[in-house]
Amino acid sequence: MASLIIFLKSNVTLESLVIAAAGYLIVFTALVLLFWFFSMVPKLIALGKVKKRVREGKPPVLVEREAISGEATAAIALALHLYLDEIHDKESGVLTIKRISKTYSPWSSKIYAVRNQFNRL
Repeated sequence: MASLIIFLKSNVTLESLVIAAAGYLIVFTALVLLFWFFSMVPKLIALGKVKKRVREGKPPVLVEREAISGEATAAIALALHLYLDEIHDKESGVLTIKRISKTYSPWSSKIYAVRNQFNRL
């Protein structure tokens, strides 16, 4: 009961609760629609392939692919990693810094960029 009294005395108004509920409802609805869309994409692609096969006069039966096992996926990923790692150049890790004396350039001069605003008072 005490928490209800504290809640009623807080700065939470009916407008803020309606806005929060509407926001949650919009986000939840968007997530459900995105889930539905992404789950329907493979079916739509397969439907397009079936229609294409019917137009070409072939039987509309598509052969289902077998799933690749986890071990095969890991082996392929390891092979790609090792191959791409060999392509990269091996760096020596040594940095060489040479100081070059430059002639005066107004582009690097700070006196043109710094203005003292307090002297104008």
